[in-house]
Amino acid sequence: MIEAAASVASNETVEAVARQELARGDARAETVVPILRHLLANDDNSVFGDDILARVRGMAEDLARQLVEETGSDDADGDETVAAIAALFYENEGFLAHLHALAMEWQLTERMLARVTLDPVLSPLMQSLVASSEEATQTVAMKALAAQARFVQGQRRMTLPLCELPGDHLHFALLCLANCVGEGGAQAVARAEGAIRARFDEAGSRLGLLAQLITGMGSGAIAALSLTHAGCALFLTALAIGSNQDRDAAVLSTNDGQLARLLLGLRSAGMKPDAICEQLVLLHPEITLPTGLERLDAERAAAILAAGGSYPGV
Repeated sequence: MIEAAASVASNETVEAVARQELARGDARAETVVPILRHLLANDDNSVFGDDILARVRGMAEDLARQLVEETGSDDADGDETVAAIAALFYENEGFLAHLHALAMEWQLTERMLARVTLDPVLSPLMQSLVASSEEATQTVAMKALAAQARFVQGQRRMTLPLCELPGDHLHFALLCLANCVGEGGAQAVARAEGAIRARFDEAGSRLGLLAQLITGMGSGAIAALSLTHAGCALFLTALAIGSNQDRDAAVLSTNDGQLARLLLGLRSAGMKPDAICEQLVLLHPEITLPTGLERLDAERAAAILAAGGSYPGV
């Protein structure tokens, strides 16, 4: 996208290039989940994305194990049940895409820590929110800070708490549990489901708290579109909300081959061309910067983005 935009002929607009490159990026995105599913199902992580594959598999198996443990099961078939549940996870596009997005978020977090020493938990923006004079903002920020710290610890162990799943994915996970345990364990499954649902609070999850912080900033949320200021977690949430995208799709846009989606997302969220270029260089230092961004306003960028495809399963 970026190199093409830099060398486009004079009679070709940046909008036309953006549409073309978004379509190419969407075509690439359509292959993400099928390839990931194939590699996970065939236990092959020797060629493609070793770290991502290992992390997705680790989270899936950890979630499955939590479900089985919640039933109080101590039978010898527990490992087989965990494997069966994880296999069902791999068959659901939306569920698998979400785990993939979390793994990619962590990969970006590690990259920014190594490149610019960006703290994975306490970014400058998070620090200012925690110190806010508004009690409500401070309370949410403190909870988000703790949730982000748990996320960091969990990703280092390749684990994910059940109640950190979005509601629709948690519901699917519970259906997988019921499917794999069978009629003999129906009562245990019902008790487990009741206990899990009773403590589930989507608004109080890491993603829910991050979204509350961004929406609570109002027009000031534009500041969260600076990655080095906001930190990866708040940046990705602000990008998703500001560009009206699902957060998993916003995460995907930071990856190679998705620069058109990232550019359009930042522009539709209200970011100015010079600031967009700063973020593109930070994420992809080797790129050639685009020209003509000033001719693409936020409304047109949003329209192009909305007309494109979406992350598989979203």
